[in-house]
Order: sequence, then structure tokens, then C-alpha cells
Amino acid sequence: MAPTNDHPGEQAAQDPIKLIGIRETALSVDEVFRAVGDEAAGGLALFVGTVRNHDGGADVDALGYSCHPSAEAEMRRIAEKIVAEYPVRALAAVHRVGDLEVGDLAVVVGVSCPHRGEAFEACRRLIDDLKHEVPIWKHQKFSDGTEEWVGAC
Repeated sequence: MAPTNDHPGEQAAQDPIKLIGIRETALSVDEVFRAVGDEAAGGLALFVGTVRNHDGGADVDALGYSCHPSAEAEMRRIAEKIVAEYPVRALAAVHRVGDLEVGDLAVVVGVSCPHRGEAFEACRRLIDDLKHEVPIWKHQKFSDGTEEWVGAC
């Protein structure tokens, strides 16, 4: 666990991983926000990834996410790594799979820590590592009828 101050509220929580999931249904920012709430946390950072209407100069109509059966276990492995490196009080991460439309939530992650700087850093590291390491693939459908697979979420 990351080095902490002597105050109990500055120490990492006993079981800080509160929510990890791959979902076929709509995601909820409120669910993640509630999961990472902690009275000893002075900072809570959320990241919400949405489906945008363009990519690489092309108009995106919709996209689909699919994942390897190990994706949720990989999310948990990354969460455990974040908890080991930062004084995390609570952590949550959910990712959507299936067909999504522009504006839909694709991923929601949250981290609470004793201080805001730690929360920002841990949240950014969490989403960056999820994006690069979890086997989730994006299938984009463009307005001109073309399609593209993107290697990681």
C-alpha cells in the first residue's frame, strides 16, 4: 500500500475496491460516485468517457464495444495496482459493452483519496491503464458507411 500519514483517515481503506464491472446496460455516474464516497476522503475524482460524434476527421454514427472474457479480471488487476500505489480510500470502474450511440457513457471510473492531488493522479492512472491494458475493442461505424476496429477501449 502507498505510504501514508499517521492519521487513520490518511491510510488506505481496508477494502478500497468497491465496484468493478463490464456492463451491457447503461452506466450510471451516480452509482460510481456513491461507490467511491468515503468520509475520510478529501478528494474524489471521476472520469466519464462518452461516445463522441467524430474520430480522425470522420463522422461517427455509432459504435460497439466487445471484450475478452478476461476483461473484468484485468480491470480488477489494474485496480489492485492503483490501490497499491496510491492512498486510495475507494475505487470504482465500470465499462460498457454492446452497441452504443453518440452521447452514451462508455466508461465511468472514480477514485477517492485523502487529498485532491492523489485522487486526480490515481484516477488518471486508472483510466489510462484500463485503456491500454484491458482487452476491450471498439468497432466504430462512420457516416460514410465505413467501419473501423480500434485495439483497446
